[in-house]
Amino acid sequence: GFAQSVLLAGLSGLPAAQAQPASTDIYTCVDARGRTLTSDRPIAECNDREQTVLNPSGTVRTRIGPTLTARERSQQEAKAKAAREEQARIGEEKRRERALLLRYPNRAIHDKERAEALGQIAVVRQAAVNRVEELQRQRTAVMEEMEFYQKDPRKAPPSLRRQVEEVAHSLAVQARFIADQDDELKRVNKRFDDQLARLKQLWAPQSPAPANAATKAR
Repeated sequence: GFAQSVLLAGLSGLPAAQAQPASTDIYTCVDARGRTLTSDRPIAECNDREQTVLNPSGTVRTRIGPTLTARERSQQEAKAKAAREEQARIGEEKRRERALLLRYPNRAIHDKERAEALGQIAVVRQAAVNRVEELQRQRTAVMEEMEFYQKDPRKAPPSLRRQVEEVAHSLAVQARFIADQDDELKRVNKRFDDQLARLKQLWAPQSPAPANAATKAR
């Protein structure tokens, strides 16, 4: 093309000492903006597309593909994204650890908060247990009345049969509620156990300092 002819003409007019580098290859390509670029080395702006390598005479010596194929670029981008996500995860983990240490600077504070959390659940659970005991007394009274209709329960007044059903339903509800509170106790205990395991690691680097200070104090 015209650009190649101009470049070659300029190179041929150089003195012999300067013309020596003209034996190197000539790279040319059309970049993403539609510009024709020429250089004596691979063109960075065309790393994503094919470049033509010319001999000093202007004939095509070879063609080189993009520095990275679409698949390679995709893999590289995926790796870079994974690295960024891992950095973000590590950063978030460190922030959580700092917050954990601020909230629980020592074992006593952590133990106290665990006891308070478990205590709140225990209060709610005990209220349900008390309600069950009350319902069981109601059921005993209702079943005593039902004994009069033991031979044919269908003869029992509708209100009495309804009481039997309501008490049974309420007892089932309270049983499920108590089971839920038992599960919550386990979840809370596990959460505090997991925290404690991590806190022990975070507290460890801090523990020698007071010991050394106590030694110096002696």
